[in-house]
Amino acid sequence: MGDFDNKEREEVFSKKVRAGKRTYFFDVKATRSGDYYLTLTESKKRLEDGVFVKHKIFLYKEDFEKFTEGLTETVEYIKSRQDVVEKRYEYSENTEYAAKTDDDFTF
Repeated sequence: MGDFDNKEREEVFSKKVRAGKRTYFFDVKATRSGDYYLTLTESKKRLEDGVFVKHKIFLYKEDFEKFTEGLTETVEYIKSRQDVVEKRYEYSENTEYAAKTDDDFTF
């Protein structure tokens, strides 16, 4: 049983998205019966002590459609009422994240 426990914890697929001070992880994992599910993790470093704080959501395949509909409707609501300009960040050795020079960060 020990080998199976370790195997079920391995990600089937993983995508890491750095976005400013946060990093998002989209991880596909498998249940014991082989069904895939998605974990969404937000990771952010606390300034006061340097500890990474993580928040995780588990999303199962039977909820994908409703979740996607809700997320799409919510994002479209915001976009229809406010300009949304995505900021692009690049990793820099001197600072954790550096904005690209061609981005406009005025509000």
